[in-house]
Amino acid sequence: MSERWVVDNEPSQRHPIYTRGNVGEVFPDPVAPLSWTLAGIPGSEQGWRDAFVRFGVFDYDEFDPHEIEILGVFYGYAYLNVSVSRIFGVRVPGLTPELVDYALFGEQSDAPPYQSRPGDESPEHSERVAATLGWIMSAPEHTQLIEDQRAMEDLRRQRPDLATLSARELVDRTRDLMDTWFRELFANHLFTSYCALVPTGIVSTVSQAVGDPGLAMRLLAGLGGVDSAAPSWAMWKLGRLAAESKELSAAFDAGVADLLGRLQATDSPEVAAFLTSLDQFLYEFGSRGPNEWEMRSPTWETNPQLALTAIDRMRLSPPDAAPQGHQDALVQDREELTAKVAEMLAGDPDTQGQFLAAMRSAAVFLPARERSKTNIVRLVNECRVMMHEFGRRMVAAGHFDAVENFGMLMADEVDAFLEEPESFKETIRQREKRWAELAQKIPPFVIHEGLVAPEQWPAVGGGLVEEVARGTVLSGIPGCPGKASGRARVILDPSDGGMLEPGEVLVAPITDPSWTPLFVPSAAVVVNVGAQISHAIIVSRELGIPCAVSVTDATRRIPEGSLIEVDGTAGTVTILELPER
Repeated sequence: MSERWVVDNEPSQRHPIYTRGNVGEVFPDPVAPLSWTLAGIPGSEQGWRDAFVRFGVFDYDEFDPHEIEILGVFYGYAYLNVSVSRIFGVRVPGLTPELVDYALFGEQSDAPPYQSRPGDESPEHSERVAATLGWIMSAPEHTQLIEDQRAMEDLRRQRPDLATLSARELVDRTRDLMDTWFRELFANHLFTSYCALVPTGIVSTVSQAVGDPGLAMRLLAGLGGVDSAAPSWAMWKLGRLAAESKELSAAFDAGVADLLGRLQATDSPEVAAFLTSLDQFLYEFGSRGPNEWEMRSPTWETNPQLALTAIDRMRLSPPDAAPQGHQDALVQDREELTAKVAEMLAGDPDTQGQFLAAMRSAAVFLPARERSKTNIVRLVNECRVMMHEFGRRMVAAGHFDAVENFGMLMADEVDAFLEEPESFKETIRQREKRWAELAQKIPPFVIHEGLVAPEQWPAVGGGLVEEVARGTVLSGIPGCPGKASGRARVILDPSDGGMLEPGEVLVAPITDPSWTPLFVPSAAVVVNVGAQISHAIIVSRELGIPCAVSVTDATRRIPEGSLIEVDGTAGTVTILELPER
């Protein structure tokens, strides 16, 4: 048996089906021991149970108090339990296990179909859920998330001068923030995610009933207020500043590797105005970045070059690629289509009323789901900046080889490390080595028949899994309506966004908000995985970028440089022309 990761747990015997769907958006890489032991186990697992109980769909005593059942880490990679969410689909009136699978996780060809088990159905819980459904369908706003948002904004404003804190105080503040906030914010996120399933399911059902399942996608586009799309709007403005200035354009043309330093050394009103706007951007959105739930990963605040790379791509985009124009068209289409469907349902007032209520609810809860994630990301970033400061001091003292080494400590090891840091040096090095090995592998999307060792997993960036011919059509899930063609640009890490040329089609393994700025200069987006309420779909519909998700192994089936057409309405990708060899 291959060496397991330090925070691995065993799959649940009662609920044995797991997926990377959804969770891969927030933990695309192997999880670091500190993050998982500080927040994952005490916050995520318990917060998820809190959300289920709040919804009315489970009781606490239905879960094993001594085991992790809803989440899992297998060979370093985080997984979500499909079996438990399917019970949610059984107990919530109007949903099914299949609808929950599709909405949360996307296409899962490897997952066995749902099989009813004793105890899955519960009229008592279904009755409790009815009250929650009534609230979901009538709530004009999600006030809890607004309160959470204000609290996280206060944390950012109240951040202490890190230079004045001792190493012990940096660690203690990190623990205190996680202990105080993470479980609550995570519970609110999961509760909101399940709330979003309700209007999504109703709109999908109505669309099927009127004979056009594809209507659902257009009806849920351009809702507005999506937090994870907001940085792209702000970056677009920064990109226009750079594009309209000869001085700034010349600086960007020279490369982004040392761009910030060169700009800061330039005495120019135009550059000064740009840097002021950049500072404001980093204050507001600096918590975003690749793998932003992971404290040891960089963000735009800790590594502004990541943001400048995305701004550079937008600088090169033509003015008509502005997100506002795309969104305006989607809003108009949605409003016209809503009126049309409502008219079609005029003979059935009950269904018509439910449809219109679902449309109002979708406008509340789909953006709210992204806001609930943003609140968590802001909390994690406050902890990140403290632990990165801690890491820098440990590097200076010779205890760490790299700043991010702090992530290789378990939460219950930090005190011992502070007492005798040298005793952990070899342990940290061995964990870093094992983490790097696991990060070069692609884990199974679904687990249900035992664990498969990483030695049998495909390698990241490996060769194409199969030859594709001109005319080959790859199928997935519709993301955002519309068709677009362009050369395929396969990008496996958002920090490599500088490879993307405006008008190309972004082909990605999975996306989190750090990928969002790359959507704007792209003609279209294709993602290996995804579902109805996944990040890629919600954001592409906000920005108006044709998108297909759950296109299995797209990054390993679509040759780099091939000319492809993305049909976001049908969820298909057609190979129009192969690259020259």
